[in-house]
Formats: sequence, structure tokens, C-alpha cells
Amino acid sequence: MPRYTLTTMLSLLSLPHTTPFSIPSHKVPSSTHLYMSTQEQTNYNAVYVPKSGGIGVKSASEMMAANPRSLGAPPPRRPKGGTFATRGGVVIDATVRPLRYTHGEICDVEEDCYVSEFFEGGDKEWGSDGAIERLIDLLDERRGAVLTSGYEFPGRYARWSLGFVDPPLEISGKGDTCTITALNSRGQVLLKPIMDAMKKLNSDGLLSSVKIEGDVINIKVAPPAEVGTFSEEERSKQPSLFSVVRSLVDLFGYDSDESGDLQLGLYGAFGYDLTFQFESIKLAQERDPEQRDLLLYLADEIVVVDQSRNSAWTVSLDFTYDSKSTKGLSHDGSSSPFKAFDEYPNNQFSPRDTPKGDFTESVARAKHEFKMGNLFEAVLSQTFRKKLDKESTPSRLFRQLRSKNPSPYGFFFNLGEDEYLVGASPEMFVRCEKVENNDYRPGALRVETCPISGTVARGSDALEDAARVKSLIMNLKEESELTMCTDVDRNDKSRICEPGSVKVIGRRQIEMYSRLIHTVDHVEGYLRPEFDALDAFLCHTWAVTVTGAPKTWAIRFVEENERSPRCWYGGAVGLVGFDGSMNTGLTLRTVRMKNGVAEVRAGATLLYDSDAEAEELETELKASAMLEAIDTISETADTVEPTTKSKGQGEGKSIILVDHEDSFVHTLGNYLRQTGAEVTTLRSGPSALKTIQSLVDNGKKPDMVVLSPGPGNPTDFELSKTIALLEKNEIPGFGVCLGLQGMVEHFGGELGVLSYPMHGKPSPVTLTEAGLNSDR
Repeated sequence: MPRYTLTTMLSLLSLPHTTPFSIPSHKVPSSTHLYMSTQEQTNYNAVYVPKSGGIGVKSASEMMAANPRSLGAPPPRRPKGGTFATRGGVVIDATVRPLRYTHGEICDVEEDCYVSEFFEGGDKEWGSDGAIERLIDLLDERRGAVLTSGYEFPGRYARWSLGFVDPPLEISGKGDTCTITALNSRGQVLLKPIMDAMKKLNSDGLLSSVKIEGDVINIKVAPPAEVGTFSEEERSKQPSLFSVVRSLVDLFGYDSDESGDLQLGLYGAFGYDLTFQFESIKLAQERDPEQRDLLLYLADEIVVVDQSRNSAWTVSLDFTYDSKSTKGLSHDGSSSPFKAFDEYPNNQFSPRDTPKGDFTESVARAKHEFKMGNLFEAVLSQTFRKKLDKESTPSRLFRQLRSKNPSPYGFFFNLGEDEYLVGASPEMFVRCEKVENNDYRPGALRVETCPISGTVARGSDALEDAARVKSLIMNLKEESELTMCTDVDRNDKSRICEPGSVKVIGRRQIEMYSRLIHTVDHVEGYLRPEFDALDAFLCHTWAVTVTGAPKTWAIRFVEENERSPRCWYGGAVGLVGFDGSMNTGLTLRTVRMKNGVAEVRAGATLLYDSDAEAEELETELKASAMLEAIDTISETADTVEPTTKSKGQGEGKSIILVDHEDSFVHTLGNYLRQTGAEVTTLRSGPSALKTIQSLVDNGKKPDMVVLSPGPGNPTDFELSKTIALLEKNEIPGFGVCLGLQGMVEHFGGELGVLSYPMHGKPSPVTLTEAGLNSDR
């Protein structure tokens, strides 16, 4: 018997938001002109897929199980804490307290709840969710950070959160100048050991000058050596702001095996312009003289939540050096409430830095460079801006993004000076951690990255998602994009990694986010003994996925063709651990809030095959989730009106679905219910006909009867009796697969048999010329 696939026939229903197509019994044609096209039939066996013979390569998750890795999350068990000395002679007392793992509830058991100074303002005792939410509220006006990972991927990402406010120290840098500022009395205690470390750095020739003025250490970095006088492997060791960061890591460095992983380190943001400390490129864009390139905090009171294991704790740190200690000193810090756009006098505003359509001109210039062989690929971006009102606080924006766009690198930084970074980045930049058991040496540092390139918009449901994933995987332009990114990434690692250790452990894997689907590679390597996590960070600066290749020429092209400085975009955020680890994400899908203006920057990877208009559209699509979140951040959970479900066109209609013992009957019923109709399913046979007639006799005639698919022939279910009943009572009928076949036969049509079974295979339905000309 012929079979029209369920997918094919349901396309006639225009589901789920329109009235089902019905065929009144008195208007059913005596013959049908609907035929399935069998021309140019696909050979589904054309591709040979071997069923055996391979031994398989271990997946990232398998390797993780064999050699446990953190996936960026806190340690699997609460750290021990205790007292220990750092490499620079600072004594640290670490107190680790349990925090009840909750889902927003308030704790009521004192020993399970730790109330720190930053929870002042009431007599509540907070659980883990409440503690994080309290920190988010405080960040509207106090320095600090909340970092979250709301996205899981086997062998790559776990779910966790941590946060702090009122850090004792701030490290801020721009160009060749750096300041280290004590933000409270606890920070003042730390200025002495830091000043001693900076004096040593100065004597080593890495600084031009260092002096302390009140609560601030002012530092001038020495000029780098002339290019060519040092090897490229030593480029990351040249004088820069990172020389200061490395010195602080050495000062506070500790062995996590002794005290446990305390999440102790520097948290903050690394701006895009840091790349110019290592690449001498003429700057073509005017910079804001106040814009910082580096902003890091030393945290001493940290809330840590591991959602993957339902555990939480706090880490409190006290520091002692040269007989002076932070014990007993307050964690207080300055407060500067968020201000709206209108609160800044003479504030300037433009909605975007690149007029609509101009982006395509830059794409044309890039394609010329590709043709000349100067570039292989380039990443150009543009900025979109919105004014912020007093209700559009950074904390509300962060909650919107966390809810609607969960990502592996969610972050909320109050950077001081009325500047905030709120982001939901999908891409790891550099992650480093010690791996005891490996092929090189005990405790070698493993570096990993996950280049993302290849983007398509999400579908409306899983089926459309699958179709779009297929289109993405089959797209040669997107494949070459990611291939070139990963080739450059492997090259970056090879500069400082053990020979043979750089491997692609995941290829074109699919990651799905709220608006986008990406293809992602996963690359790892093991550092040679003479290099550390900062070397790994710097040899990747900045990622090819935000610059292009070759990198130096791509960075120059970006500088000459974008319309404004990138500031934080394309840089990184995260943790530089004092235990030698590092966990950073690229600053993408990020809103920079400065002086009451929200900025969203988005880029597209360009190749010679790029379509200029499509690339501009991609930047707008990438920015859309952030821009939409900004538009809706004034709507909080307690003020938003509950959404009302739109009335479907089937609302108030009653449908009887006759079941012919098929596997798709209830899926069909679900589609029908999505129109708002009331659907009752009856198994076919005399009882079903009796029930339908009884409804008619009692004034409850159904608005339509749908005849389901089914096996066998229409005669096996005596479908003509069902259709005759519909004719008698003038009930509209709709047949799917077997049901349609029964209608065709009942009204004198003839059925043929397809030469090839089509179940599960897509195929077109063609309306013939005779059918087009039919007035029925």
C-alpha cells in the first residue's frame, strides 16, 4: 500500500497555530491529484558507514574520567584551610566555613550558615543562593565580582558560582603605568610586602620606577627589549603590565596540595589593548585617556558554590607580614551607587559606532586582503549602545542574562569609576591547571582552549535546531573558518608546550546557546617546565577567534578598519590563581556599562567566501540577546505582569481523533491541541462510531473528525463506514496517511504502491497541474 509520511501529511495542517485544514464530506473530490514525487529519488545507501573496525579515540569526557579535571569548577571537596606561608613570605590564615546549599531559602541552623560583614542590613542568615543574590545586589554600588558557570558540557564545563565584594586591593593598569591601591585598612597591611616585591622587580630591570604615595603604589614598566634581541619563546617574559601580575603571583604563591584549593588569586578583566604591549602597531583610533587596560582585585572573603555537587562554603583570608596582620580589621569599602544616563551632565550618545551598511564596506576591504594573501581570516566588530534609566541597574541586567542566556562564563564586575562589565561569554580563553598524572612529568600544567567559529541561529524547536545543526556541519565555509582558528590556536600552544602534547581532543562539537548554535573545537597542551600559566595566557593573546590570522596583520587590519577602540571586548575575564592555575573566558556577549550608557560589541569572522550582508547580520544577531536583555531589565520578577497565552484558532473547537493503531496518533493529537482545540481520541471500530453518533444525537456534534495514520489497508479498519457516518452527519473530516487513503478509496480514487518505503525520510509533495486547475 502507498504511504504518505506523517511529516509530509502534517505539513498540510499548518500547525501548531492555525485552524486545522478540514475536508467537508460533501466536497471531497471523486479523485485525488496529490502524488508524492518519485523523480530523482535519493539513494540513502550511497554513503558507506562502517559498523566495525575502529578502536576509537577517547573523548574529552572519557579522558576526564580517567584523570579527573576541574572543568573550571571549585574543588570536589571543601578545602582544608589552615595557616601557611606563601613563596614571598606572607603568612595566610584561611578559614573555610560550610554554607548551606539552598535554592534561595534563608538558613535557620546557625552552624550551617556563615554571616559575613557583607550581609549586614538585617538579621537574616543566608543560604548559598541567598548569599550569591546578596552579592549581586551589593555590586550595584560596591567593587567586586560574581562569576558563574551555568552551562555544562562533558569534559569541558561544570556548573558553579563564586563572588566577593569590598576586596582589599585593586591592581589597575594602562599602557606602561600601573597602580596598586589599598581599598581599605586590610589592603594597607598588604602594601608593605607588595612594595618589597616591586622593588625587587625594579632592581631586576623590569620596572622604570616604583614609589608609594599614601595608599597607592605607582609603577612605571620598563620599555621592552628591541624585537629580534629575544626569542619568540621568551616574548611573554618581556617587561609589561604582566610583569607586575607575575610578581604578585610569586609573592602570594602557595601549594594547593598543602591547604586545599582556596580560590585565592586575582580576579578581574584584561582589556584588548594589552596586546599592543607585545606587538608594536600604530594606533589609528583615538583612545579615552581614562580607560584602563587591566583591572584586577585581590579577594579575601569569597563565597563558593558548586552546583554540580550541591555544596557551598566561604573562604576568609587573613594576611600577616613583618608583624602586621589583617586580623580584626574591617572588610569595609567605598560605595558609589549606579547612576542613570540622565544623571551625567553633558553626556554624549550615539546608538552605534558603525552606520548601518558601512560594515559591508569593511568586509569588502577584508576580502581584498584575502585575495592578496595578506590575511587568511579577520574578525571585525561593531558596537551598539543604549541609554540606561535608573531602573536599568547592572544587577538586573546580570540576572536577565543568567536566566535567559546561561553560559560557561557568566560574570558581573563592578570595576569602580562608574564602570561595570556584565557578560554571558560562550568561549573559554585559557584555562590552566596542574595534572599530577600525565605523559610528561608529575604536576605538569595543562593548558586548554575551546575555539568557537561557525554560527547559525537557533530554530523554533528541536527539529528545526537539528536541521540548522546539519546545515552548519555541512557548510564548508564554516568548517574552514574553525579549521584556521584551531590551526592558529595549536601554533600558539606549540610555542611553549611539550613537543607532541598539543592535541585536538574535540572537533566541531556542537554547543547551543539561547539564540545561537556554534561549532567548537577543544585543544590541549602541556607546558614545558620553564613556562607558567601567564605565559600560556600571553601566547594566546588575543584569540584568533576575535582577531584573525596571521594574528599581527589581522590585529593591524582591525585597528585600521573598526570605528572605535575595543576597550574590554575581545580581551578576557577570570581568575589568575596564586596556586599556579588560571581560568579565563573571552570577553564576548558582554555589556559594558559606563556613565549610564550600555555598550554591546559583536564581531563576525570574515573569509574570502564571506557574504558581506550576512556577516553584518551575524554581528546584529550576536548582539541581539544582550540588547534585548537591556531593553527588559527594568522588568523584575515582582513587577512583570503574568503573560497570557494567546488564543489559538482552535479555541472552543472539539475534535475527535480516530486511532487506527498507529505509532504517531498521540503526537498528532498533541499538534491539534496546540491550536487550542479540545481533542478526544477514540480507538477505531463500532464503539467509536457509536460514540460519535451519540455525541451528535445529544447536541454535541464534533467540529471535526481526524482519521489517524495506521498500518494495513483502509478496509482493515472499515474506514468507509466511518466516512459514511461523517457524510450522514455532515461532520468535516481530515485524513492523515491511512485516513487519507481511506477517503481516496471511499470516493472512487485508486491507490498505487511506491517503489521505495519512505518512512523517516523527507520528501516533497507536489500538487499536479490537474490539481491546480481543480475548482474543488
